[in-house]
Amino acid sequence: MKVIMMHKASAEDEAGTARPTPELIEGMGRLIGDMQQKGIFVDGDGLRQSSLGVRINFRGGERHIQPGPFKGSNELVDRYLAVRVRSLDEAIEWATRFVGDDDAEVDIRPFTEVWDLGLMPKPADDPTTRYMIARKADARSEAGERESSSIPGVLGDMGRAGVLLGTERIQPSSKGKRVIYSGGNRTIVDGPFAESKELIGGYTMIRVDTLDEVLPWLDRFAQCILRDVEVDVRPLYE
Repeated sequence: MKVIMMHKASAEDEAGTARPTPELIEGMGRLIGDMQQKGIFVDGDGLRQSSLGVRINFRGGERHIQPGPFKGSNELVDRYLAVRVRSLDEAIEWATRFVGDDDAEVDIRPFTEVWDLGLMPKPADDPTTRYMIARKADARSEAGERESSSIPGVLGDMGRAGVLLGTERIQPSSKGKRVIYSGGNRTIVDGPFAESKELIGGYTMIRVDTLDEVLPWLDRFAQCILRDVEVDVRPLYE
């Protein structure tokens, strides 16, 4: 099964002041390299601070856009879409089409690129930005209800427009675990779990047979970043 590990952002991440040390870059490179060598690594990315994104609430056919920065509220994600577009406004319009007539909350934030970390300049001929469109979980998705029948059509349109890089739907939190590293200790909370107040900082996706196989990799991740961190581990719909 495919599993997504979504780690929460630190105050420095959200302030936009966090910069990876050479030791962190080396450690994460080894970790991902080992995952690739084992044949389990699928994908992974970091997210930039919420001040560069928006939160959209769709209620009763109306759309309310809140520019960032915003605080964590319901940070359980039901589905995410990775898109490459020319502007945040374009990402907002695709998110609106994706939600359709449903009531939903969606966060849109840019992914962290190597040039955001100062490791190389952004290609001068690339006018696009990668964004994560994250639809938040609600009572329906937490109950495992089927998505709207209109979604495959919208995803098809996004694919034909060349903006959709990937998408995954995440199983309810009752199927997952919340792993908390604090003061050198690890605490595991079996799902379902309450909403988290910390914003998502990024994710790693791997393929394993059981959720317990994720834990040694998470231990290494926590050792790399050298801070307390909370990670939600949830299986994906295949």
